[in-house]
Parts: sequence; structure tokens; C-alpha cells
Amino acid sequence: MLKWFEQVQDKNSNIICCKVRLARNWSEYVFPSKLSDEDGREMIDRLNEGLRDLGETDGRDYESAYLDELSELDRRALKERRVFNSSILERKAPMSVLVTREEDISLVFNGSDHIRIQVWQPGLCLAEALGTADRIDDYINARFSYAFDEKYGYLTSFPTNVGTGLRAAAIVHLPTLSMGKKFPSMLNDMGRIGVSVRGVYGEGRENYGSLYEISNQKTMGRTEKELTDLVTKVAVQLDEQERQIREMSLASHRLEREDEVYKSYGVLKYARRLSMKDAMTFLSQIMSGMSDGLVKFDEPCPVFRLMLGIQTANLQKLSDRPLDKGELDVARAAYLRSELPMLI
Repeated sequence: MLKWFEQVQDKNSNIICCKVRLARNWSEYVFPSKLSDEDGREMIDRLNEGLRDLGETDGRDYESAYLDELSELDRRALKERRVFNSSILERKAPMSVLVTREEDISLVFNGSDHIRIQVWQPGLCLAEALGTADRIDDYINARFSYAFDEKYGYLTSFPTNVGTGLRAAAIVHLPTLSMGKKFPSMLNDMGRIGVSVRGVYGEGRENYGSLYEISNQKTMGRTEKELTDLVTKVAVQLDEQERQIREMSLASHRLEREDEVYKSYGVLKYARRLSMKDAMTFLSQIMSGMSDGLVKFDEPCPVFRLMLGIQTANLQKLSDRPLDKGELDVARAAYLRSELPMLI
């Protein structure tokens, strides 16, 4: 069964995927930061018991695990595959995760909030992701009463999430637009309309892979639909600007662009050692080359899956022993040689 990130992106779009996340708290318990480990474990057990029929309701297969019972490597691998974020990984309290086999839906209990619902979708399908999250939200709320205020909305551990409790996000590939001198000021202007844009794997020119996450800054004063529509609008605008610049580049420098893409493919396909920086940079070239029709493969090539696969913990899981940095560079090159399809 394919994971959500193993699906091949639309070749005509630079929008890789999107996410909806809802933060909720159970009114019977204090916020997680004030919750004792004993009460946290009790709450988790009650939530797992009350939601045991979730899979029968939505027709999906879920797997459940206490995070403290997983190895550190497994936890880091789940974080790299974006099942949860760094704050969950670093938290030392009892927590559990309920995740589908496709890893497109995950629920984290007793993280930053009592309940965190997250839905991923390939491409730009925020309305669909929100619909899925809302159905799960309604299922949970029918069994557990949320901390809710008529004036302020859903009450959360962080004031920045109060209101809808929603974070909508889209990941966009912007290798050409991000190289422009005006790009930093463009990102600053985004804050004025209520969105933030940050590098997925670093900031500025050190964002290897040129992937950027667009998300709403505020959770109050607008409906969930208005927030997802805002993120969608900005993602589409950035995608269009990126395509326009690349089309102009192709019109005047097509041979140079083809040369860059084919050189990147050659290194990825035949190198014996690759750093994270080089691998992400060359995969970004392949991603844009596919989008622009400069390269074709003999089978589907989900580049974003390769970007996740070469991250340290997921790469380490393929080995039967711990690897140092040099060995990881060798393993990264071997992984890409085996996973990257042949050109046609």
C-alpha cells in the first residue's frame, strides 16, 4: 500500500503537497504542560479506548503506538516523514500516536495539546484535507467534550492556536523564484496578508531542495474555509510566478537548463557518496526538470519520496547497524542509485 508521499506529483505544478492540522483539548483535563505523567497516561488510554472504532467509521487501517515505547530511531523517522513535528519528538511526557498505513492521517495524544489531528494530501487539496479532518474532529467531539469558549473558540496550549485551532499548509517547490533578490522582501510582505513562508529544510539560500511551506499565521477572526482558501491562493500565486520565470529561462537558456538537469541525474544515479546538501540540491534539479518536461523516466518517479528517504533516520533504518556521517553519505548514494528510475 502506497504512502501518501509515494504518489507522483502533477508534472505541471510546483505544489508538492498540503496539510491541515487541528489542535483540540479535552475539557476534563488541564493542558499537557500542567498534566502529570500519571494523568497523561490515563487520558491517553481513555482516548484510545473511546476511538477504537475510528477505522471502522472511515474505512481506514490505523496503527497505534505509545511514543515512549518506540525506539529513538523510529521516532526520528516518523518525524522526518512528517507524521509529527520536532516539538512532539522532543517532549518527554507520555504520548501516543494513531496513524493510518498510508501515513496521510495521524492523531497525536498528549503532545502540545491533548489531541492533534493531521491530514496530508499530495498536490493542492486543502478543501479535501479539511473535510477529512473535520469528519474525524466531529467523531472525536461526539465522544469527548472539547475545551471551547463561545467568544474565543477552541482553547489551546498556545494563544497562537486559539480560535479555529487550524493550521493549513502547502509545500511548494521554488528553485528559481527563491534565487531572486526580491524574494526575501516578498516573504516579509506575506505576513501582512496573514501567511508565513519558511524553508522546509533550512532558511534562505541554505534551504537545500528549495521547498517552502506556506501556512496561515492567525487562527482567530476567520473561518476554517477562509484560512484554507488564503493558503491555497498564495500557493497558487507562488506556483504561477515560479512557472513564469522558468518559462522565460527555458526560452533563452534551454540548453543550459537541460545540461544542469542531466548532470544532476548523472551524479545521483552513479555517485558513490552524497552529502545531504548535494543530494537535496540535485533532486531539486530533477524535480524542476520533470515539471518542465526536460527529463522523462521509464517508471513513475516521486521525487519528494526520495527527499524523505535520504533523511538521516529513514536512511539509518535501512541499515542493520549504526552508521557514522561518512557511512551515511555512502548509504545515501546507494539508496538513490537503487531508487532513481532510468531515463528514456
